[in-house]
Amino acid sequence: MTDPTTAPTAPTAPTVLTVLTTTDTPDKADALARGAVEARVAACAQISGPVTSVYRWEGAVETAREWQVLLKTTESRYPALESWLLAAHDYDTPEIIATPVTRGGAAYLAWVAAETSPGAPA
Repeated sequence: MTDPTTAPTAPTAPTVLTVLTTTDTPDKADALARGAVEARVAACAQISGPVTSVYRWEGAVETAREWQVLLKTTESRYPALESWLLAAHDYDTPEIIATPVTRGGAAYLAWVAAETSPGAPA
């Protein structure tokens, strides 16, 4: 008889994140989306917009038209994606927000992990 407290656990899938950023033109949004996927720091990206952003910047309330880029990556690849976005983005302080995916299709989540693997084939 096996002790249930010592039974092996099934391996867990990598944690997938959705990462949101914004930029001020559709061309810049496309460049961020395409560049992150080409660099394998994101498996895919969707671009939405325009959206209206209202925020305080340097003491004044601003309103701007922006495009949102929603990227999919794994928790282990997030630091590389964040570094890539900071280097590629032209904003002084770009929005970079990561949210964990708590549920998803197993095949899709595995695909995200495979596509963002540093050693994945081109």
